[in-house]
Amino acid sequence: MEQLPGVAAEISILHLFWKADWVVKLVMMGLLAASVGVWAIAIDKFILYRRTRQAMKHFENVFWSGQSLEDLYRALAARPTDSMAALFVAAMREWKRSFEGPHPAIASLQMRLEKVMDVTIQREVERLEKWLLVLATVGSASPFIGLFGTVWGIMNSFQAIAVSKNTSLAVVAPGIAEALLATAIGLVAAIPATIFYNKFSSEVNKQATRLEGFADEFSAILSRQIDERV
Repeated sequence: MEQLPGVAAEISILHLFWKADWVVKLVMMGLLAASVGVWAIAIDKFILYRRTRQAMKHFENVFWSGQSLEDLYRALAARPTDSMAALFVAAMREWKRSFEGPHPAIASLQMRLEKVMDVTIQREVERLEKWLLVLATVGSASPFIGLFGTVWGIMNSFQAIAVSKNTSLAVVAPGIAEALLATAIGLVAAIPATIFYNKFSSEVNKQATRLEGFADEFSAILSRQIDERV
């Protein structure tokens, strides 16, 4: 029983890492770096989506408060905007350009406004989706990369067994444990990445739907004003 601590030390994670083949080490280091990246992206996205939801709520409260569209446009156009405010500014900017000069371009104004808002929504969705492809890639590829490290490690273990001509468990177990550690680290990177990707994709869809809903409502408001001016 006195040898158990020594045995535990021999199969500790750190010991297994240092004893692994250099290819397996590279695989594990890459997967660990991917895991850190996944959590960094996740924290950034949690903050971004929270701020975006708050900005949408604040803008909707101001927009539906009865404030003049011109006053709201002047206030927002003077500073960088994103999300729903950017959608409003883009549509109002096209609206004002259409009425500049001696000959207002009203004929296809409704179509241009809808196009401008569609392009703005697309840009906002791209901004919200940034780095999500990395999460999807890590979630799908990490288990296979870890499996590659495991296969490589087991091949080396079998070669060592063949050279030593000793098949006892004490000889086989450390090499197999080193190899399986790569798969474990691959799962550690893949599982959070998959969960975060699904959650963030759902959040992007919700915010995109909210933007599209506002675009439809604002388009209807502008359409009525166009009819009144014709």
